[in-house]
Amino acid sequence: MRNVYGYIWVMAAVSYAVRVLPLTLIRRPLKSRFLQSFLYYVPYVTLAVMTFPAILDATQSPVSGLLALLAGIAAAWMGAGLFPVALVCCAVVFAAEWFL
Repeated sequence: MRNVYGYIWVMAAVSYAVRVLPLTLIRRPLKSRFLQSFLYYVPYVTLAVMTFPAILDATQSPVSGLLALLAGIAAAWMGAGLFPVALVCCAVVFAAEWFL
């Protein structure tokens, strides 16, 4: 049980350092367009990296998850909103699980 408190302390220190170090080290506005664009896209990439494996593993077979992913991308590409895309993905998973 003693190690649990150590783990919590290390996680707290790392979380604190990640939030405080940029504020203390970068005091002036960023001039680099590359660095600005990199920092702008970090949340989106992080969300995609966490979500993509869950899409494939959420179904009984990865094939139905992949088919739903492709159908969702196609529906979003054609301008469908979030709820219609979710409905399309659910329908594709249902059909793929039913027939596969």
